[in-house]
Amino acid sequence: MMNCPKVVLDTQKLRKNIRCIKGICHSENVSLAGVVKGANGIEKVNEIFIEEGVEIISSSRISHIRKVRQIGKAMGKTNFETMLIRIPMKTEIDEVVSFCDISLNSEIEILRELNREAEKVGLVHKVIIMFDLGDLREGFFEVKEGISCALEVEHSLKNLELLGIGTNLGCYGAIKVTEDKMLDLIAIAEEIEEKIGRKLKFLSGGGTTALPLLLDGTMPDRINLLRIGEAMLLTRDLKEDWGHILKDCSQDAFTLHMEVIEIKNKATYPIGEIALDGFGQKHTYEDRGMRKRALLAGGKVDYGLPEMLIPVEKGVAIVGASSDHTIIDVEDMERELKIGDVLEFQLTYATLVYSTGSADVGLEIV
Repeated sequence: MMNCPKVVLDTQKLRKNIRCIKGICHSENVSLAGVVKGANGIEKVNEIFIEEGVEIISSSRISHIRKVRQIGKAMGKTNFETMLIRIPMKTEIDEVVSFCDISLNSEIEILRELNREAEKVGLVHKVIIMFDLGDLREGFFEVKEGISCALEVEHSLKNLELLGIGTNLGCYGAIKVTEDKMLDLIAIAEEIEEKIGRKLKFLSGGGTTALPLLLDGTMPDRINLLRIGEAMLLTRDLKEDWGHILKDCSQDAFTLHMEVIEIKNKATYPIGEIALDGFGQKHTYEDRGMRKRALLAGGKVDYGLPEMLIPVEKGVAIVGASSDHTIIDVEDMERELKIGDVLEFQLTYATLVYSTGSADVGLEIV
């Protein structure tokens, strides 16, 4: 058995999640770009995405996409494309063209660099132009500027293919994906299409946060590409944030396991003058008297945010964490906890990203 802390990947549950989300998208004639960055490009995850026939496999990091390419080649699978979903860096242009069939873009300077590199190696690179509809992350904020960019790609950058346009909502500004926002994107597409004299292949309306519109039947027909990661890896946001329960999906395809290293009855309110913690934060505490507490070997360095861990066992409550320790309340546990016991936690998107990216967190595949 692998030492803790470790992430346990249940491959059958992940496969079911992928099939479920694929089925939802394809039933609405929406293409699926499966995003593997949430699991940090774990080889087995990449392999499963390929085996399950995800048509576009995407990430924000070239290192993940390079692995996807290598695994696909080793498997003899070429029935998928790869997409970079973070705006390319100027210093990685050659790798973008080499490893990515598609990239999302919002800077004409970068698009010209992509065109030069694609011409140099004799390829046509596909691009989706991003528009910022209010979430205030990537994309053209001035619509006219974005349309001008799209026209230059179409008419002047001969080694680029203008595949479509897209937007991102919910990741920074927490802006909700609504029918009105999607109609705004469609209006931009129609203006571009009128000027170039053809239909764009893809209108990409976002990621997991756009799935509720599909499930509610309110997604406008022209939105036909979604970039989905969390809903395939964890399927937690759909239930917790939007109340959609998908009976064929599991929220525990990935779990975090940590070992108990101390069990003591302790005060619940720190004793002494309260200052700042190891991360420069000042906390408030509730005095609940003496309670049984346990320490786990694993902390913020390993999973990021203790408040976003979900204990599997009843009677376990997260109290807090430091770099390498997690403090839990076990007063109400139904069994007697022992040193060396391993406790299991379900993950959110944030804790999955951190834990699978930590060199000190192992990976067990079942």
